[in-house]
Amino acid sequence: MRNIQILFKSRPEGWVDHSHFEIVENETGEPGDGEVLIRNLYLSVDPYMRWRMRESKSYIAGFTLGEPLQGGGVGEVVKSNAADIPVGTYVSGMVGWEEYTVTPSEGLLTVDPATAPLSSYIGALGMPSMTAWIGMKSIGKPKNGETVVVSAAAGAVGQVAGQLAKLNGCRVVGIVGSDTKLEYVVGDLGFDVGINYKATDSIRERPV
Repeated sequence: MRNIQILFKSRPEGWVDHSHFEIVENETGEPGDGEVLIRNLYLSVDPYMRWRMRESKSYIAGFTLGEPLQGGGVGEVVKSNAADIPVGTYVSGMVGWEEYTVTPSEGLLTVDPATAPLSSYIGALGMPSMTAWIGMKSIGKPKNGETVVVSAAAGAVGQVAGQLAKLNGCRVVGIVGSDTKLEYVVGDLGFDVGINYKATDSIRERPV
């Protein structure tokens, strides 16, 4: 079976562009014991992936040159050698940037397209929102009447964190990097105040 892959070709020093990647066509691997073959349907692009392009050590291993990029994804299991995940199951987890990924079933989460659109499992129901949930509910524990300040408020984690704080009765201040994002967090996401840190006089408050 044909498999199109996006390989990590070279480590960028500044901005990332197409020269750092290579698109190749290979044969799809076969799943071994306890593994599944996933047909990838959605792939997530997240800020931490830029850090993985460096050689420096971090909390997660960097990308290997000549290998497919890796990230969060959602797909359908088309072959299975894992008793807990039969063919036809939709799953989310870490996959390669390729049409098909062979991976151990351990660590994959079963998702249901009848509950929510599959794309939401790398968005509102995915890692960024889970990060916001843990940060706000388990660590921050916002209380009614408190003021919560959210940095990078227009980002995938920040926008959910701010709305969780609002649901807990907090006054929420969002810090962003442009007036467009300012309008978004206050006008669309319901933050009480937005501050563009790149323009100290660029502040917007939500109408009462």
